[in-house]
Amino acid sequence: FNGQAEAAASFYTRLFPDSEIIRIVRAPVENPGAEEGAVMVVEFTLNGQPFSGLNGGMDNPFTEAVSFTLATDTQDKADRYWNALTSGGGEPIECGWCKDKFGLRWQIYPKRLLDLLAHADRAVAARAMQAMMTMRKIEMADVEKAAFGE
Repeated sequence: FNGQAEAAASFYTRLFPDSEIIRIVRAPVENPGAEEGAVMVVEFTLNGQPFSGLNGGMDNPFTEAVSFTLATDTQDKADRYWNALTSGGGEPIECGWCKDKFGLRWQIYPKRLLDLLAHADRAVAARAMQAMMTMRKIEMADVEKAAFGE
């Protein structure tokens, strides 16, 4: 997190339910990566899942190889998470992907999207996929209209 592990963990734990910071580990002595007392690792849970945030420095940025997906029950929840994650320096990307202000990538979408992409009528699935591919934030009302030819 390039020195922002504590800020990131605080942001994420405020955003997601069943989340908390468990422990903050500080550098016991000055070292090449941190001053004495600087945050090295933050252990936290998001939605009950454990994570560790490491302040790895600028030589270790996030890449597309590190990302999270979040399937929501409703469009409103998808919108809430998308808006929070893209605010304050985050950025939208294609197909429901975004990058938060810490550089971590997320794909946010309503669960209904996967139902349409796996639809038994392959033409419906194809139209849903084509609609999704034109979007940044997934808008299920528009995907539904496209999928069913409305």
